Amino acid sequence: MTDLLIRDLGAELIERLKLRAKNHGRSLQAEVKAILQNNVPLSMAEARAQVERIRAEFTGKKFSDSAELIREDRER
Repeated sequence: MTDLLIRDLGAELIERLKLRAKNHGRSLQAEVKAILQNNVPLSMAEARAQVERIRAEFTGKKFSDSAELIREDRER
């Protein structure tokens, strides 16, 4: 795995990151990693692979039709 060094981050930003990490129950390093992972868009190939993984999770599962429940709720 590759390391990344970011210089000259202000003390205020570091404190905000530490607070955010604490609120999420993570280390500062884990918080910064999560921020980067959640904010760098996937490539088209990665997005397609993720969609296929999600589809595979639902393959063969049956879901009820919620239309009847919605109708009942509207009639209340």
